Amino acid sequence: MSDTLELRVGCEFRYRAEHPTPSVFQVEPHGAGQHRVLRDAWELVPEAPSRAYRDLYDNVCRRMTIPAGEFSLRYDATVQVPDAFDATAPEARELPAQDLPDDVLLYTLPSRYCLSDELADDAWERFGAVAPGYGRVQAITDFVHGHVRFQYGSSTPSTTAVDVHRDGVGVCRDFAHLGITYCRALNIPARYVFGYLPDIAVEPLPDPMDFCAWAEAWLDGRWYTFDPRNNEPRKGRTVIGRGRDALDVAMVTTYGAPSLEAMTVWAEEAPAGVEA
Repeated sequence: MSDTLELRVGCEFRYRAEHPTPSVFQVEPHGAGQHRVLRDAWELVPEAPSRAYRDLYDNVCRRMTIPAGEFSLRYDATVQVPDAFDATAPEARELPAQDLPDDVLLYTLPSRYCLSDELADDAWERFGAVAPGYGRVQAITDFVHGHVRFQYGSSTPSTTAVDVHRDGVGVCRDFAHLGITYCRALNIPARYVFGYLPDIAVEPLPDPMDFCAWAEAWLDGRWYTFDPRNNEPRKGRTVIGRGRDALDVAMVTTYGAPSLEAMTVWAEEAPAGVEA
């Protein structure tokens, strides 16, 4: 990459478990994308065996068993990303269903949180008359950004895009789900993305750093980023996972009920000479 930034990204989880708990963590940058992992490190206290694998969507996942008692997991990485904002393409066209690639058709269908069949009538009433293409997806993004109010703790693991549409409140994953749902209702392939998003070239939010979720829509033969929560091109997006919705890319899946006592996330431009 000619013009690049180096970012420090990572997270720490602290648990207390009554019993050993099999778990899967998805916090490492995706293996494919515009970023490149320069160095990374795991720290598990107490030490526990772990191994990585790639899931159905080629996301990097790590399996381990959380031991009984107190346990902490820390992942820290330095990644290189383009020093550029998200690509935009106002001229990009929608493709009719018959011309979509086979592996993209999946992202036109309803999924656990993106009930596009239930919001189809509303989608066509709101956006059916908007010229097809990039501008229509941007109109959806603008609507969701204005319709939904961001509030931590406002949704639960069972909250769907239909709930968010009705209540008008949610967190970034809910913004993404609603935008994806509208796109699919209009036969525009759209998928869920989550990852690290530093505050570069924008006014930093007062809230603590967290994982971020956004959407990608398939237009003119490629995926374009749309971010209903922030609704502006950003620098430094580092993808962790992609899937149909948040169910496919849970950052943590536990086969039991350990107590999460603390979670910290970081994503920032790396000072020169800093090692992960």
